[in-house]
Amino acid sequence: MISEPYEPPSPWGKRVGVRPNRAEDMKSKQSKPPIYYPILLNIQGKRCVVIGGGKVALRKVKMLLDCGANIIVISPKPHPDMVKLSKKKALRLTQRDYETRDLRKAAVVIACTDVKKVNRKVADDAKKAGVLVNVADDAEPSDFVLPSFFRRGNLLVAVSTSGVSPALARRIRTKLEKDFGEEYASLLSLIGEVRSTLKRKGNIVDAGTWQEALDLDPLMRLMKAGRWEKAMTFLLSRLTVDQEE
Repeated sequence: MISEPYEPPSPWGKRVGVRPNRAEDMKSKQSKPPIYYPILLNIQGKRCVVIGGGKVALRKVKMLLDCGANIIVISPKPHPDMVKLSKKKALRLTQRDYETRDLRKAAVVIACTDVKKVNRKVADDAKKAGVLVNVADDAEPSDFVLPSFFRRGNLLVAVSTSGVSPALARRIRTKLEKDFGEEYASLLSLIGEVRSTLKRKGNIVDAGTWQEALDLDPLMRLMKAGRWEKAMTFLLSRLTVDQEE
């Protein structure tokens, strides 16, 4: 019996030369709702292409700007604020219809025009090029979906319904925002300083000890009161006592 040679699947694009029975198996697997792998991408300085220039595209662009991306926008009729950002050199704007060549060397592509056919073509072109693509408000052709999120300094809290109900994700995020004030950003900064202090002293603290030491109720009371030094002393004492024991 001659066994078939192993043909690894492409991470994002389509496989070619697949026998009919294998193609059917893949189609069956792809028809199931995806289970998303949560991941945070570092896109600082990377080329991110946004196809579309309306209000939705503008929101996507602002998110990308916050992450330090190298942004290229393709749109025949961009939002006035998009034009302003282009004049400030915050992004590169090309005022014309989308062309396949626009995806060259892109790390991430976001399609958010008001024409579904164009968005689907962008998704198809991106998959052929092996580029991660997100289609706004259309999870089916997307490689990834964007969660509803908020930041408190370096703390990022994200909520996703895997594309089923963005409205519910936003509602939950809004509820969580009320519970996570700016003191959490301060607490994270304090923890970073404590870690640096321990590292300079050559103290190694395992994950379990950190979990026990982070007693959030008293720490948050101290942070809300602006008692930084007291909070640092409290945290260091819990970490060092555990080590001494």
